[in-house]
Amino acid sequence: MSQEKNTELKGDLFLLSDNKQAFAMAQIELLTAIKNCGSISAAAKQAGISYKTAWDRIDAMNNMSEQPLVVRVAGGAKGGGSQLTRLGEKIIDGFDAMQQEHQNFIARMGSKLHSLQDVANFIRSGNMQTSARNQFRGQITRIIPGAVNAEVVLELSESQTVTAIITNDSLQQLNLKTGSQVIALVKASWVLLSKETGLKTSARNQLTGTITRICEGAVNSDITVDLGAGKSISAVITHSSCKEMGLQQGDNVCAFFKASNVILMAE
Repeated sequence: MSQEKNTELKGDLFLLSDNKQAFAMAQIELLTAIKNCGSISAAAKQAGISYKTAWDRIDAMNNMSEQPLVVRVAGGAKGGGSQLTRLGEKIIDGFDAMQQEHQNFIARMGSKLHSLQDVANFIRSGNMQTSARNQFRGQITRIIPGAVNAEVVLELSESQTVTAIITNDSLQQLNLKTGSQVIALVKASWVLLSKETGLKTSARNQLTGTITRICEGAVNSDITVDLGAGKSISAVITHSSCKEMGLQQGDNVCAFFKASNVILMAE
């Protein structure tokens, strides 16, 4: 019986690990703050984190979810801001329900199974530890095996795909098949930016979008590009490159990276 309980609870819902619980709660607290405040700056202050950290967490959550949890809202009585989507509110409601009913969780989860599974998937993705800033969940739509390597194409959204090149051994070890759900990791330092679209380059992956944020550090600029459909990608380039290209918030750019720089993780 204890093993069955551990299996259900370890669906990364909460509490089995202090580190996991803290990270899960940080996400939930930020979502709740956004719901209450209606703006990222106010929500970040309420959650006790920096504005940049808040956006990093939001981008990560949206990229790892099949649907966005937070969206920007333009205009309106409050002059625009950010708000939770229906799924974002569902995540909070489901998490609150689990906290209140966890003692009778297994017996009472029947009518809420779908909602709780959404929460489990969301928290499990957020607890993955990696240095790669860009994390995308997608479904494999095509696998083209070669003599040594295999080309794996996954769909991030209806209009966005990412191609990865991995060894045939890795393909077998991960047991990847068409239809499998995987997580694609791309380091921000591997992402290049251009104001020109449709460039002829060896980089297989070219994603177009709009620059939403430019955060300047001591040496580099951290640039976030909105890809649409709730997805975004981050690129880290030098200040000089950013200045030479004249990059500004609102610019349309192409983010490109090699298929060999995409790391796949099986769920």
